[in-house]
Amino acid sequence: MRIRRMDLTFTALLLPLDAIALLAAATSAYALRFSRFVTEVRPILQNVNYAEYISAASFFVLVWLILFALAGLYTSQPRKAWNELGRIILACGAGTMVVIATVFFRREITTSRFIVLAVLVFSILYVLIGRLLLRTVRHLLLRRRIGHKYFVVIGSSTAANDLSKSYQSHPVFGVTIVKQFKTWNAEAQKGVLTLRDKDELDGIILADTDLEKCAALDLIAFADEHHLTFRYLADLFAAKFTNITVTTDTGIPVIEAKRTPLDGWGRIAKRFFDFNFALFFLILFSPLLLVSCALLLIEDGLPVFFQNERVGEQGRKYKLYKLRTMWRKFSIGPQFKDNGKERLELEKQLIKQKSIKGGPVYKIADDPRVTPVGKFLRRWSIDELPQFWNVLKGDMSIVGPRPHQPREVAGYAPHHRRVFAIRPGITGMAQISGRSDLEFEDEVRLDTWYIENWSLWLDLYIVLKTPFAILYRKGAY
Repeated sequence: MRIRRMDLTFTALLLPLDAIALLAAATSAYALRFSRFVTEVRPILQNVNYAEYISAASFFVLVWLILFALAGLYTSQPRKAWNELGRIILACGAGTMVVIATVFFRREITTSRFIVLAVLVFSILYVLIGRLLLRTVRHLLLRRRIGHKYFVVIGSSTAANDLSKSYQSHPVFGVTIVKQFKTWNAEAQKGVLTLRDKDELDGIILADTDLEKCAALDLIAFADEHHLTFRYLADLFAAKFTNITVTTDTGIPVIEAKRTPLDGWGRIAKRFFDFNFALFFLILFSPLLLVSCALLLIEDGLPVFFQNERVGEQGRKYKLYKLRTMWRKFSIGPQFKDNGKERLELEKQLIKQKSIKGGPVYKIADDPRVTPVGKFLRRWSIDELPQFWNVLKGDMSIVGPRPHQPREVAGYAPHHRRVFAIRPGITGMAQISGRSDLEFEDEVRLDTWYIENWSLWLDLYIVLKTPFAILYRKGAY
């Protein structure tokens, strides 16, 4: 059977590429320190011989490469770029600590602190650039279906069909589905053997979770016998619970299914992250908020703030704050009590005629109730700035599932309610993946993935990507 070597090749290239990047970082730091620009600001107190410097740097490159390996930077399993960046920063930081400790214990107090810090900055930059270039080359090859692994899919369920379509439309995943069989039987076995004999198959994906146990075991044995990779879709419990802990208090293993890693210190870290970011953004955008309030006041008078009831963590209700973007005569909320029934009836008609979303959640396109200033505020998400106050209060997070109204939540299916495991967010996976264009089921799927895979790095990635989602105007109304 044909062996796919691309993953191993690119993994092997990481080591020499990182070594070159680290040596380049050391050289750049040396050149910068002795450049005219820096020496005019910080005169050289003691000259550093370049040959001795690069010799010492070569030794530390080996130490740093070991730290890179310990940080998991040489696994063959591809990672997201933001995840890899975090590991690079961690490993380079640890390497810098080794250098500082070595200098301290050898009492080399004349060693340039500037060079040490410059090496840290350059090493992170160069290693990241090198890996991004390698990742780009790999993706270009995969998009041309070079280095793909060939699989057959066993199963005809919706999940099996979606899996095949996803691999077909996203060649960057590195998998080509060459055939799909409804179930595992003699006909499927014959078809798999034919593909294998033609050297057109690397593995089997079992996507039929209802396949009988004896048939599944036969399929696994068949894959082992013919040296085919075996993959399978998670069953009901494996798909539902991705974060588990095992206790053996009674001598019998008991598995506890956790809804999210946001527990203990994770929850404390996220709250610290939320509070500080919310305070920073409120101060940063306060001039914009004041100008927006003034424009709304001139356009349609008070109130300029809008309160709307939403459902938050554990299903608790809270008041969400936004800038009012509708004419007062159409606004619905606790501060607009007159003609409430007429306004609700108008909204129901608009939802029926102009909603662009299916399921329990609505989104009215070209809403005639929105003011000209309101359209501008919505387009640039300025109307959502008061929600940072909700974050300071503890009702919301900077990043989390999109909050919905009680009447929308009333139409949730049981699996939709998993989004209540954590606080809702101002931004989130759904907001950076399509804003209002996403179908509700896709939105829930993305929010559920975020809940199950939360990390501070993921929060930071989403925060940094949010402005680009706003600028691209995708799904903004």
